[in-house]
Amino acid sequence: MATKLTAPTSVMASLPHFTGLKSHLPSPVSFRPLNDHFPAPPRLGRGKGALGARCGFIGSPTNLIMVTSTSLMLFAGRFGLAPSANRKATAGLKLEARDSGLQTGDPAGFTLADTLACGSVGHIIGVGVVLGLKSLGSL
Repeated sequence: MATKLTAPTSVMASLPHFTGLKSHLPSPVSFRPLNDHFPAPPRLGRGKGALGARCGFIGSPTNLIMVTSTSLMLFAGRFGLAPSANRKATAGLKLEARDSGLQTGDPAGFTLADTLACGSVGHIIGVGVVLGLKSLGSL
């Protein structure tokens, strides 16, 4: 009797087998579907999942505020209304030209560092406007 309980075939038949996240338990009923080893076809209409796109954000008030603030800051940096790598601000907040040593193909001297800095400041301004309007209840 003891050899029958510890035989490898009986132990393997009683343990659950896992393949990925799906458990293949031995079925007490003799009926087993023939296609349990084949993946099921994808179900449509179940939900968006992790990769679902939300298209409702485009054109929303939050989106318009972020696009406007970032665009205005990039415009100000490119056309000399804000300090940049090639234009520094003096004590009287006047901009004067200087050579930064950074290479650029832009006639105005707008560099990659200027683009990243002005874009970051534009985003900071936009987030401040959005959070301020949300706290007032206007957005």
